[in-house]
Amino acid sequence: MQSLFQIIMLILDVVWFIIIAHVIMSWLINFRVLNLRQPLVAQIWDGLNRLLEPIYSKIRQILPQMGGLDLAPLIALLGLLAIRIVLQNNAGLFFGY
Repeated sequence: MQSLFQIIMLILDVVWFIIIAHVIMSWLINFRVLNLRQPLVAQIWDGLNRLLEPIYSKIRQILPQMGGLDLAPLIALLGLLAIRIVLQNNAGLFFGY
């Protein structure tokens, strides 16, 4: 059962990395460091948006309008952190050790 716990934690780490990569890439695109006309950049950006938009859209439905400030990635990261804390503190309860 410990391996199942480790797999879940690995998945949470990968999702954390994907969200951080999406945030950094959005900054680089907005500051015109990256250009979406480049095929590789456009493909990566499209892939990240397709992965994260279902999560972000649910969060945006709950959050009030912030006038152009998107807090959905921050809330998603805080949610992932909360899930990690709950799983780590209750690993014995969930996974039997």
